[in-house]
Amino acid sequence: MFHLAWFLGDGFGIHPWSTTNGDGPWVGNNVNDWMDPQIYLDMATSLERAGFDYILFEDTAMVEDSYNGTADTSLRRGFMAPKNDPMPLVPLLTRATKHIGIIPTVSTIQYPPYLAARLFTTLDHLTEGRVGMNVVTSVTDRVAQNFGYDQHLDHDERYAMAMEWVDVVLALQQSWEEGAVVADPVAGVYADYTKVRPIDHKGRFFSSRGPLNTIPGPQRTPPICSAGSSPAGRELAARYDDTMISMVKSGAAGRAYRDDMRERVASYGRNPDDVKFLFLATPWIAATDSEAQDQFDAYNRWKATDKGVEYNLWNMSYTSGGRIDFGGIDPDTPVSEIDLSRQNGEHTSIANLFENSEGKTLREVVATSHQTSDMGLIGSPETVASKMEELMDEIGGDGFLIYMPTTRMNFALMADGLAPVLRRRGLIRDGYAGSTLRDHLREF
Repeated sequence: MFHLAWFLGDGFGIHPWSTTNGDGPWVGNNVNDWMDPQIYLDMATSLERAGFDYILFEDTAMVEDSYNGTADTSLRRGFMAPKNDPMPLVPLLTRATKHIGIIPTVSTIQYPPYLAARLFTTLDHLTEGRVGMNVVTSVTDRVAQNFGYDQHLDHDERYAMAMEWVDVVLALQQSWEEGAVVADPVAGVYADYTKVRPIDHKGRFFSSRGPLNTIPGPQRTPPICSAGSSPAGRELAARYDDTMISMVKSGAAGRAYRDDMRERVASYGRNPDDVKFLFLATPWIAATDSEAQDQFDAYNRWKATDKGVEYNLWNMSYTSGGRIDFGGIDPDTPVSEIDLSRQNGEHTSIANLFENSEGKTLREVVATSHQTSDMGLIGSPETVASKMEELMDEIGGDGFLIYMPTTRMNFALMADGLAPVLRRRGLIRDGYAGSTLRDHLREF
């Protein structure tokens, strides 16, 4: 059996052009209803019916203007802006469901550790133990400048900051010892003050006295998720994560990634089986194999159109941390002449975008590459289910993070098309054995 989760990320997430990236090959868009709570509720209830572990909410707090030195493309096309804060959605979605977990993104430069520890402990109570934390370091200077920085920290420096951030958050969430809550109305005693202690943290990046001023939630420490694939990102995940997401393009790459991460997890004295590695994939599912292939081919043709190229150049500029304006580079420039070392963003994502680009021009790369992979999952529900089983056999576990256009049709394809086939084959859960997100992750 393997785990399933849904990635609500930009490009395919719920915002004005979530299903089309402005003008893509998919039917429908959310230009008029992207703020309507009902589409979120439909998403959560459908994916719970499909047996998903969790929904992960990507978040970025800025209006991107590194592409061509202006916010024109971002706002005209609805790329990453406008975008709502995901935190209020957490209790909204869990009140409409009974099992599925919700993992919103929390940035280590946006949330002081005390604020994050208190927020997620509160959400742990409100969701009855179904919230997790997707810990990110943020990517661009524009995000950093919204939170008091002149520019963002260098890549490895911000991961050092994230390590300390998680340490402080966990210490605060553990600042109430077991048995601290007495809750005796007869004696008039709520808590034993000797079991509630300051953490007195004074570090390189953060200081926090503590203790937290609310009691531990059902999970005590909500599960941690992250997505870094660089050496620094892998160390963060190995030390703290309960679930980690990764971008690979093949089963062999997934096997190598998972083997490496399990070794790193064990090096911290942790049980590798307690961490679930989910591989990001964009399946193309339709009633028949030929229909799915037609949709996939249409998408590839769209990538070479003006709007497809504009999106990819915009995304490359953002992914570089805003340090490289790919819109200002002649598209016929050989990739070998572009100084990619100037980037300060998602190192692995940039590497994926420019993989096998030797001898190519920027135009050729942009017309053919994409940040995420279909991993060969193209076809009818039966075909895709077979391919998912083959991939998991090759990788060794643990599951998939599905990244598709956020439409009600795709929710139905998951819940009523693919999931029943996977369930019939015994590949995914048939009901939830536990009640918390941590239970779901450790169920198998």
